[in-house]
Amino acid sequence: MIDSHCHLDHEPLLSDLPNVIQRSKDAGIEKLLTISTSFESFSRVKDLINRDEMIYGTVGIHPHESSTNIITSKQIIDNLNENLKIIGIGETGLDFYYNNSEKDKQIASFKEHIEASIKTNVPLIVHSRDAEKETFEILNDYKNEKIKILMHCFTGSKAFSEKLLTLNSYFSASGIITFKNSLDLQETFKSIPIDSILIETDSPFLAPVPKRGKKNEPSFIDFTAAKLAEIKNISKQELIKKTTDNFNNLFFN
Repeated sequence: MIDSHCHLDHEPLLSDLPNVIQRSKDAGIEKLLTISTSFESFSRVKDLINRDEMIYGTVGIHPHESSTNIITSKQIIDNLNENLKIIGIGETGLDFYYNNSEKDKQIASFKEHIEASIKTNVPLIVHSRDAEKETFEILNDYKNEKIKILMHCFTGSKAFSEKLLTLNSYFSASGIITFKNSLDLQETFKSIPIDSILIETDSPFLAPVPKRGKKNEPSFIDFTAAKLAEIKNISKQELIKKTTDNFNNLFFN
């Protein structure tokens, strides 16, 4: 298995990292992608990728941080070039639910990340909440550039997923698909082609059932994999193989 999106630089994961890594390996995880959300976060990510061979990282500014962390495509590319284990750009995107940053700042930051992705052919990790229309319109403006798009922790509508599939997007399922009230999301993932799906924890957030309410960690991804296999009506072993292959095809091809 591969946890395609976690935040190892957040507590309680960071202070317990050796045990978190060991539990991940015991659960059958072969790679962890730890995600940058700010300049401060990226400095921790750069350290984390050297802690264990299974840890990879990204460079990017979360939409929540885009008012105070102004980044250019050149800065993103420069940071990408620092280490071969920085394999993704983001997380970036739009969050019009919390609006922790002004909308125009979020959009400007999103476009800088997109430009960096185009110039480097490195996958773009996209956060979208209450911004389906704007997210798709911006990505669609670059449709001829064939960006490698990963919609992280996808909770969007089926119609949104269908539009994003026209851009050859990938979709990552989190522990949210295990929640009892996520029937619409489960139906959406049932309709998304298996070749376009990854799995993630977004730990330490969004622990899956039966760990809901606890601090999440990468080893809990097994519960998400089991639920997604049930949704897709395939064995867990097949689901794990497909999502692992999909991650490697997206990030290493």
